[in-house]
Amino acid sequence: MLSFEQALEKLLSAAQPVEEIRRIPLPAATGRILAVAQQSSVAVPPLDNSAMDGYAMRCADITAAGVCLPVSQRIPAGTVGATLLPGTVARIFTGAPIPAGADAVVMQERCEHGDGGVVINHVPHFGENIRRAGEDIEIGAEILAVGTRLRPQDIALAASAGLPELPVYRRVRVGVFFTGDELVQPGEPLPPGAIYNSNRYALRALLEGLGCEVRDLGAVADTLDATRDALRRAAADNDLVITSGGVSVGEEDHVKPAVEAEGRLDMWKIAIKPGKPLAFGEVRKDGGHAWFLGLPGNPVAAFVTFLMLVRPFILRLQGVREVLPKTLPLPSASEWQRADKAREEFLRGRINADGAFELYRNQGSAVVTSLCWSDGLIINPVGRVIAKGDSVRFVSFAELLS
Repeated sequence: MLSFEQALEKLLSAAQPVEEIRRIPLPAATGRILAVAQQSSVAVPPLDNSAMDGYAMRCADITAAGVCLPVSQRIPAGTVGATLLPGTVARIFTGAPIPAGADAVVMQERCEHGDGGVVINHVPHFGENIRRAGEDIEIGAEILAVGTRLRPQDIALAASAGLPELPVYRRVRVGVFFTGDELVQPGEPLPPGAIYNSNRYALRALLEGLGCEVRDLGAVADTLDATRDALRRAAADNDLVITSGGVSVGEEDHVKPAVEAEGRLDMWKIAIKPGKPLAFGEVRKDGGHAWFLGLPGNPVAAFVTFLMLVRPFILRLQGVREVLPKTLPLPSASEWQRADKAREEFLRGRINADGAFELYRNQGSAVVTSLCWSDGLIINPVGRVIAKGDSVRFVSFAELLS
């Protein structure tokens, strides 16, 4: 079996971003992946401007608090004032350009109306309350790097530089299907021996959360011919095919031989728990191939292996550069004596009121309630027993689901 690190390296070394690039308007760009680095053709702000509502003045004219000077002009935001006359002040508003000759702004709360002018109750220093031209963005500066997964703040940055649209990679197309004659859809009667297909809904939600175009082929009969046909149909117009179930070694597990017949299997077993039977390869199609990932059938195993292995693979297909989640060291509030001696473990739990990690009581790979109760996972090395107070490596669901 490959280790988790070996499997992840194999996946990421194989993944290359989709080639097609599209230009889309800013309102539609959130969550998309930037395909070309962006530079600003303007300085932000374009001119020195006021950080406050107040009065622009020359520091040399204010030798002591209490000086009264006449107001020579009024400068609202969006207008450019005249050169400031010596011995006068300009009424100025937040964002308005600083008039030539002025070298400070005193906020209005430190001023008051006096006979024939404004009383300045504060001695300003040079540059006070002035935003300098280009202090946010200089002309020609790179503002967004290639491979950025665009967040609302990135969209705001692009807008502040005057960019109306951005070049992004097209969405990754993923075909999914699910094997298992025991699977029943929610809302249907549940016959003896059957289970509701939770993986179908979890997987679709995970893929859509990553911005993929999802083509759902539904449940497929537990036969080799049906599985091969589903692989061909799923590969035809998609970049990636993902299945759930049927990747083990039982007589009713047909995914492995089906992929080997329709393409190639490069990876099968991984030394992780949950999720050992995760398969990776490709399915042939006209003009090339679609990548293939086969997830376990147990719902927690499918969910966890998606987050830890499939998610970074898809992000790399989308063009994201930094695909690995951030981890955080935390003290453990729980003991773990059942460490697996052959596999790295992903243990579910949450952060308690004291900031320590608390394990969920049942770590079974079919216990979906553990995913809802938990804040995230700890990554536990092979064979490591955990005592209370030990430092553990935590990765949050907030990190993995964003």
